[in-house]
Amino acid sequence: MASEPLTKRRRLSPPENGGKVVPGFARWNLEQDYEQRPRKGKKEKSEKLPVKTAEGWKHSERHEDTRKDPEQGAEDADSFLASDDNQDSGVADVHEKAAKKPRLPPKEQIRQAKEDLAKTAGQISENPEENIGQLGALAQIADSDNTVVKKLALGTQLAVYRDVIPGYRIRPLSKDDMQAKVSKDVRKLRTFEQTLLGGIKDYVRNLSQLALNPHLSNIAIACACTLLTSVPHFNCRNDLIAILVRKLSARGLDADFVKCREALEQLFREDEEGHASLEAVTQLTKMMKSKNYQIHEDVLNAFLHLRLLSEFTHKASTNSIDKGADEQPYGKNVKQKREFRTKRERKVLRERKGVEKEMKEADAAVSYEERDKNQAETLKLVFVAYFRILKARAQHLMGAVLEGLAKYSHLINQDFFGDVLEALKDLINEAEASLQPDEEGEGKDMDESIQRNVTRESLLCIITAFALLQGQQDVVKSANSLHLDLDFFITHLYRTLLPLALNPDIELSAKSAHLQDPNGLSTPVAKDTKVNVATTTVLLLRSLHAILLPPSGMKFVPPVRVAAFTKQLLTSALQLPPKSAAAVLALLQQVTKTHGGRIAALWSTEERRGDGVFDAVSAEVESSNPFAATVWEGELLRVHFDPKVREAVKGMERNVMEARASS
Repeated sequence: MASEPLTKRRRLSPPENGGKVVPGFARWNLEQDYEQRPRKGKKEKSEKLPVKTAEGWKHSERHEDTRKDPEQGAEDADSFLASDDNQDSGVADVHEKAAKKPRLPPKEQIRQAKEDLAKTAGQISENPEENIGQLGALAQIADSDNTVVKKLALGTQLAVYRDVIPGYRIRPLSKDDMQAKVSKDVRKLRTFEQTLLGGIKDYVRNLSQLALNPHLSNIAIACACTLLTSVPHFNCRNDLIAILVRKLSARGLDADFVKCREALEQLFREDEEGHASLEAVTQLTKMMKSKNYQIHEDVLNAFLHLRLLSEFTHKASTNSIDKGADEQPYGKNVKQKREFRTKRERKVLRERKGVEKEMKEADAAVSYEERDKNQAETLKLVFVAYFRILKARAQHLMGAVLEGLAKYSHLINQDFFGDVLEALKDLINEAEASLQPDEEGEGKDMDESIQRNVTRESLLCIITAFALLQGQQDVVKSANSLHLDLDFFITHLYRTLLPLALNPDIELSAKSAHLQDPNGLSTPVAKDTKVNVATTTVLLLRSLHAILLPPSGMKFVPPVRVAAFTKQLLTSALQLPPKSAAAVLALLQQVTKTHGGRIAALWSTEERRGDGVFDAVSAEVESSNPFAATVWEGELLRVHFDPKVREAVKGMERNVMEARASS
């Protein structure tokens, strides 16, 4: 029987599993396929909510990718990196680093930070005592490298702290307080207070560091100013003031400088107890002394906003405080709202009201004593700074110092009154000496702005001297015992009238020639200051008003002085600009209305009271012999081109005629 030929087969490579042929179904991943099947009773876990589209509901991308490519998930599951081997290898470390979140783009970081900040701030504001621990989350976001995120976090922290800070100062706990046994509510309150105190300390410390950063100084200083003015009673007040004072120590002006100055001025105006003002003035005076008073004058002008011995919201005495509108009784409605109480309850209520009344009186006495003490210390620091600046002859601060002395003249002690006047005399003598030519006959090298400042400085000294006397009625009565020579200031002003009339810059202020800072920044001018923004004409009128029209009770004005100044002012009005001439003549209208009968002889050539000749450049007022002259200047001023000047001359002459008719 013939055998069938064998069919030739193609020779294949030997199988991998020891020569054994593995069927195809064995290579299927049955477990993974079973895992990917949908389950009826269990919803698929998803990080994001499903989204409804035109094709139906779609899940997050992560799970969709897993369902589309099950083999990828199987490979990850079968990977040796996902095994339970606990051996530490370098490959595993690389995988762990790669498994971290990728760095988000800046816009995504800002969006995510806004969501986190809003969520965290809302939770804290909704229930501060329960969620006060989330202040650390806000501080962690503020440590971001993204500048925009950091600014957003600082602003959010500011809003949160302003919202949750209580109306009292938190006392740090001592060791005995921490070891003492307290109730659950007290422990909860202490935890809230100490967590809040620690968070705000870290926040203020962060603001102090960021205030030195040129990119973040604006937001840091703005947050510090807002926090100081919003909650000045809370802890860390000294640290916030230090941030502002450090910025004010710079000579250059910018927007941050103005913010700090305005914040301190608001703090001074709103401080009723005086604690915050005392701390701020202490730091300011120390900074001025360390800088050798090389500061901007606006820093010194901030002292003008102090509430020293002024009226407060509630008038207080040593034993009581006036009630506010909310504390007033209801009047006729009291009987209608009265509740029924037994005799015992009424007795207890009466005793309780008596105790409350005694407590209010005690609080009023303590408050009055503390306020008086704080204001006394503050006033002493301010005057020490003023006198040191006068002694140091800091020319750029003279206007601010003299304005401050004029405002607080009624608070200066009588023992220092003579010293202040002597210092003012020295300033005037130095100003005159600086304008005199040297031994070689040549004028000293000084520009026009310095000359104008010297003139303004002399006028400021005169204004301050008379303001001091007006504020010290008891000193005026005993002026002879103190040997106060006010004739020096009157004589100096009389000699200054004619040169001032020829000054072309008489209608300019100290700020007019300095509108631009050397660094190219505009110079902001304080709104509430009077001297530093007043023109030379205004200063002259204030000086003349103090000499010729003193308040009632002051020293009598001699007729010779009134006549000499009237004649000199009318001569000066011929050379003054129209506005200044009208202002001087308006002052003379008041003078003639008050002293018209004494100087009426100047308008009549037939009633000469003096012999000789009038000396307009006399060194003394009394030796000028004013009654030997007539006011012929009025005839020229009658035809002045400015109608205001013409009306002022007519009004002045009308007052003289009325005074002559009445006499």
